[in-house]
Amino acid sequence: MEPFKSRLFRGDKRLAACLVDNAKHVKQGDQGPHVAKIQCAVLMLKGGFFDGQEAAQMRYGPTTAKAVLAYKTRRRIINFSYQRRADDIVGKMTMRALDEEMAVAELQDSFNHVRT
Repeated sequence: MEPFKSRLFRGDKRLAACLVDNAKHVKQGDQGPHVAKIQCAVLMLKGGFFDGQEAAQMRYGPTTAKAVLAYKTRRRIINFSYQRRADDIVGKMTMRALDEEMAVAELQDSFNHVRT
């Protein structure tokens, strides 16, 4: 069964693994299309901005980490069982939040295209 609601993340096995396996959390040093999708979502959802070089290289570098942290801080995505504040890692809770918000944004965009 497809774990994602949004078109952006649908079918991405690496990000799906992030939802179930702590070892697959996305963090600084990671690179690939899955990182580019996270960067796209954070940018579209007004989480924060990141360096163009990181985007071009699909690399989860320091400015991507800063943008993810801003996204999580604004939305209070914190696992209170062991954290007191947000971190810059894309784990289960963050991936879920990104997917939920992107699904809503995609629906709104589709609706706006129909109306115009």
